[in-house]
Amino acid sequence: MVVPEEESTSPHFETEADPLLDECQRSFGHRFRDVSILRAALIHASGADSRLASNERLEFLGDAILGAVICSLLYDRYPEYLEGDLTRVKSAVVSRRTCARISRKLGLDRFLVLGKGMGPADSAPESVLADMFESLVAAVFLDAGFDAAREVVVLHMEKEVEATVSGHVGANYKSMLQQLSQKQFGRTPTYVLIEEKGPDHLKSFLVAARIGARQYEPAWGANKKDAEQLAAKNALEAISLETAMS
Repeated sequence: MVVPEEESTSPHFETEADPLLDECQRSFGHRFRDVSILRAALIHASGADSRLASNERLEFLGDAILGAVICSLLYDRYPEYLEGDLTRVKSAVVSRRTCARISRKLGLDRFLVLGKGMGPADSAPESVLADMFESLVAAVFLDAGFDAAREVVVLHMEKEVEATVSGHVGANYKSMLQQLSQKQFGRTPTYVLIEEKGPDHLKSFLVAARIGARQYEPAWGANKKDAEQLAAKNALEAISLETAMS
C-alpha cells in the first residue's frame, strides 16, 4: 500500500522491489515470498488509509506467536523451572520494552511508515516499535509458516532469554556455595557436566555441583554458566535442608 505523501514523512514502498524492503528483509533475517505481507507489517495505523490496512491485525497475531515460541523455548531449555519461574522469564522476554529494543537495535525503525503527526520514525514510541516487531513475526508466519517464524524469534531473542534467565537467577549461587563449602566442609565445590543436548544453536547443558565425593542434584541451563549457577542453587538448598534436619 502506498501512503499518500501529504499524510506521511516515513518511507514509501513504491514497488515490491524497493531497496528499502530488501534492506528490511536482510535486517530481520527472512526473505519474503510475498513482499506485500512485509509491507503491511511496516504500516502503523497513523500512516494507513484505514486501520484495517495497518499492521494492527498482524500485531495481534504476532503477539500470540511470539509468546508460543518463547514459552516452548523456556519449557525445553529449563526443565527445572516451575510455572511461576517460566512465567516471570517469559513476561520479561516478550515485554514491549524488549521488543522495542530489538527493533531499534536492528534498525527497523528506518522502515516504519508513520503518519505525519507521529513525527520521525527514529523517535517512534516504544509501543509502536514493539508492535512492529510482533507484526513482522506474524508476517514471517503467514509467509513461510511456524518453523520460519520460530527461527527469526530465536535468532533475535535467544540472547534476551539467556540474559533474563541469568538475571532471574539473581544471587551468585556459585559464590555462596563456595563460601559455605569452605566454611562447613573445608573444600571447594567443583562442577560436573553430565549431559548436553540439542543442535549447536539450541544447546542446553546438565551440570551437577560436587563437594568431595558428594554430588548434588543436577540442573539444566542454556549455557554452562547458567547450569552451574542453578546446580549450585540445588546444592545450597540440599545443604540447608540437611542442616535443618540434623
